Amino acid sequence: MGRTAKIERDTKETKIQVTLSLDGSGQADVETGVGFFDHMLHGFARHGLFDLEAHVQGDLYVDDHHTIEDLGIVLGWAVKEALGDKRGIRRYGSCILPMDEALVLCAVDLSGRPYLVMDGVDFRADKIGDMSTQMVREFFYAISYSCGMNLHIKVLSGHNDHHIAEGIFKSFAKALDEATTRDPRITDVLSTKGSL
Repeated sequence: MGRTAKIERDTKETKIQVTLSLDGSGQADVETGVGFFDHMLHGFARHGLFDLEAHVQGDLYVDDHHTIEDLGIVLGWAVKEALGDKRGIRRYGSCILPMDEALVLCAVDLSGRPYLVMDGVDFRADKIGDMSTQMVREFFYAISYSCGMNLHIKVLSGHNDHHIAEGIFKSFAKALDEATTRDPRITDVLSTKGSL
């Protein structure tokens, strides 16, 4: 079946179903109720060459916080489960991605130790479409901690919020794709400790 994971999470705030294949072709079937977030997740799948199904029923009558944060949690779990024991993976990945006037750097270490650093992410508006710009950081915080990845995101330039957000999601996808790729030279795990 390959490196795939299927996870469901049901709380009083959200009901989430996620299926993720790390060795996909970039197909996405996404419905969160937050249009711009769906657009970002489609870009994540396409540019990371992941196959992603994500369906969320969230308490959007409150706001978009629980929907976006909780999907980040579940997606992080899915990446972690799909990776298994992490044997043979490159572990590290990075990307500097241009999106029109925006330029975004993303670096990933699938170390098992969660940490998020986001620099230069200064959105001008409170929302992009129907997605709160504050939720960009919350989403990546949730992924980094539930997966156990060290994640650095730095916006090097940009002034259009849409382009900046899209650059962040796409650069993360490319960096994660590189980090999860198998390298035939790595026969165990890429660590002097012997485990990740």
